[in-house]
Amino acid sequence: MPYINVRGVEHYYEWVKKPSGSLVKPVMVFIHGWAGSARYWQNTANALSEQFDCLLYDMRGFGRSGGKPTIAEASEAVAESESPQEESQAIRELTYELEEYADDLAALLDGLHLQGVYINAHSMGASVATLFFNRYPERVERGILTCSGVFEYDEKSFSAFHKFGGYVVKFRPKWLSKIPFVDRMFMARFLHSSIPHSERQAFLEDFLEADYDAALGTIFTSVSKAQSEVMPQEFAKLTVPTLLVAGEYDKIIPAEMGRQAAALSDKVEFVMIRNTAHFPMLEDAPTYLQTVQKFLRINTPQPQVG
Repeated sequence: MPYINVRGVEHYYEWVKKPSGSLVKPVMVFIHGWAGSARYWQNTANALSEQFDCLLYDMRGFGRSGGKPTIAEASEAVAESESPQEESQAIRELTYELEEYADDLAALLDGLHLQGVYINAHSMGASVATLFFNRYPERVERGILTCSGVFEYDEKSFSAFHKFGGYVVKFRPKWLSKIPFVDRMFMARFLHSSIPHSERQAFLEDFLEADYDAALGTIFTSVSKAQSEVMPQEFAKLTVPTLLVAGEYDKIIPAEMGRQAAALSDKVEFVMIRNTAHFPMLEDAPTYLQTVQKFLRINTPQPQVG
């Protein structure tokens, strides 16, 4: 499997491409959400691979990517650095702030020698992408944020969420994935329409395999007083043309949060997909793809009549 060293951590990545002859296609990068992996973007990437070379990767601490740099990886990062500043960056301990994940993405693109790209990001990954859009606007052609939004800080509910999240991350026995129907129960809160068993099982396995520190750390950095203050500002200053897709029945990031985020910038177009929840790209793939293709101005063949 292909791996690349990103800031001292081995990151898994893969390309989804279709032959295009001499045509050079633009690149679309897919970013997954909390405790997930690039696996759930596979079908969407396949569907868009006629028009894009699709890059999928697992974020630090999730999926098949490492959590923290090993001594050998840190040494390698230092050896490859070209300045004292880069060397200091290579050996310092990375945090789980979402801004750090945005910088991870920049380093990944540098390592693969990619400049202007399209980005399609989901949930926590969409927050990372929004930060990336504003930190590196020259590197983004257009952005798609799936299930993202802004929220108000509530100390009591946030504290309860963090406490419950800590229990969930701590109790993850590997044998859980072997119990019949656990995948269905695990995904019930995330879905309104059904998805295949293989997709549900993949989500459960990714959750069980996620690095403990990364899974717990990003709970605190994603849902926090700081993020409730930062994200409205980030949406308001967007200069990258952006599509924000929401699921009508999303309980994780309700559609209204997405609508409020989109209203902060005239660069953001808001679309809600009916009868879906937190994974509209899987729950209603045809509508999701049609929505994305319209935003990207991709002409799709129309069925002939008669």
